[in-house]
Amino acid sequence: MTYDVVIVGAGFSAIALTINLLRTLPPSACIAVVGDDPGFGRGTAYRTEFHLHRLNVPAARMSMFPDKPNDFVDWLRRNGKPVFAEDFACRADYGLYLRDTLAALLRNRQRADVDFIKAKAICCTRREGSELVFNLDSGTMLRASNVVLALGVGSAGLPAAAAELPLRSRERVIENPWRLGWLSRVRPDDEICILGSGLTMIDQVLSLREHGHRGRISVLSRRGLVPHGHLARRETPEPPVLPNSGDISGLLRAMRQQVKQGAPWRAVVDGLRPQTQALWQSLTREQRSRFLRHGFAWWNIHRHRIAPEVAARFGALVEDGTVSVHAGYIKGMTGEGDRCRIDYRPRGTDVSASLSADWVVNCTGMERAGIAHSPLLQAMRDGGMLATDPLGLGICVDQRSQVLGPDGGRQAGVYAVGALTAGQFWEITAVPDIRAQAQDLSVVIADEVAKALPRAAQRA
Repeated sequence: MTYDVVIVGAGFSAIALTINLLRTLPPSACIAVVGDDPGFGRGTAYRTEFHLHRLNVPAARMSMFPDKPNDFVDWLRRNGKPVFAEDFACRADYGLYLRDTLAALLRNRQRADVDFIKAKAICCTRREGSELVFNLDSGTMLRASNVVLALGVGSAGLPAAAAELPLRSRERVIENPWRLGWLSRVRPDDEICILGSGLTMIDQVLSLREHGHRGRISVLSRRGLVPHGHLARRETPEPPVLPNSGDISGLLRAMRQQVKQGAPWRAVVDGLRPQTQALWQSLTREQRSRFLRHGFAWWNIHRHRIAPEVAARFGALVEDGTVSVHAGYIKGMTGEGDRCRIDYRPRGTDVSASLSADWVVNCTGMERAGIAHSPLLQAMRDGGMLATDPLGLGICVDQRSQVLGPDGGRQAGVYAVGALTAGQFWEITAVPDIRAQAQDLSVVIADEVAKALPRAAQRA
């Protein structure tokens, strides 16, 4: 079957674009959404049912629609969950909100047709003209005029040292912690070592406590930096006074100076948000690379903060010694019966240290290569249909989210949304950024579909 638009993916980026296309495409259009995740649109983040897995953005800024800012808050209240605008809602509730928002649009008879296809796209080729052809692992073939890649990025793999562990110990190493079945195997007093100290680590610590775990938890990352918390009431953003130079050191120095002069650092960081994408695009590749090497970890803990209640609970576990955070570089991993020993060099020293645990949990973040998780993206790269970002931030796209080939030329009818486009937009993983990108891209695609309608009528 031939579709006007094929969306490949089943997470938030895919549902955001689907919702926006249902609002912009004519009723004569047809859409296919291809993904193998049964919880379409909820993805890993919004599928959780644990009440302490909270959004990292206040409810008032989580509407699916920029032109209806109170939509999520109103949904919560209609469903018996009254909240204030600055409250941090449960991520499970946000997943249900997305489901209900899509369902309401699908009930409208005057809309584009949508087929949800549970399969994995494994190959994409271009036929004569602009038609794109997908092969699915189910054996089905789809044709499309426009394709949107909404596949996100994969999780970073385990350190190479883990491969040296004997099989008995490898069974105690959790490569993907979101496969929550492992939690049921953890005994209350087991010792845990979590590799990585970001948002995923916070989620896993809280999940362990919810499942009755009371043992010690060691957290090991290269810098030992943990996300900061939001304040209960948001400070008014203060746009930073930035120098005319696009030098990354000058930008960071100006922000620090503003904080030293009395501006709350959260207000300065939030005030930078409207300028972040433009600032990123003004940097040279060398400046971007330098920021990723030296400033990225600090940016993450200040920019991507956690809900106040979550911060308080995690802070209490650190304070009472249940959780200890270590900064260092892994040198090796060895098995000790059912346990694992992680040898590491503490940051800033030449000595050696070790941690011993019943379980080792990989929370090291997202893969830097950007496409290693997707056979489709790799096949498209090998076929010359896309180019990977030189710094490992997904794939190359232009300002309209149109995919670029190895020669820098635009790939007709091929687009991408979400984290895959971080090389162009940088700040493109949070809901407020993705919803704006999805809205803009839906307008671009609707224009392309409208242009094609007269040609299709002539062929008929």
